[in-house]
Amino acid sequence: MMTKDDLIGLLVCPMGKKPLHRDGESLKCTHCGTVFTIENGIPNMLIEEAKLPEGCSTIAELKCVASGEVKYDG
Repeated sequence: MMTKDDLIGLLVCPMGKKPLHRDGESLKCTHCGTVFTIENGIPNMLIEEAKLPEGCSTIAELKCVASGEVKYDG
């Protein structure tokens, strides 16, 4: 039987599909650095509600989007 941590380990960043690592009550993309909160045990994977990494003020400035690796129309 899978545990909650096993299930969280299956998640990837919704932008670049890269692995996430758990940091307390959040998940951080190993590629672009975007941070997704875990609220009441449920990861909030909405990019519009995520905390952008330092130096990024918009989603378009994320490493994966700015490089053209990921297309974002938001």
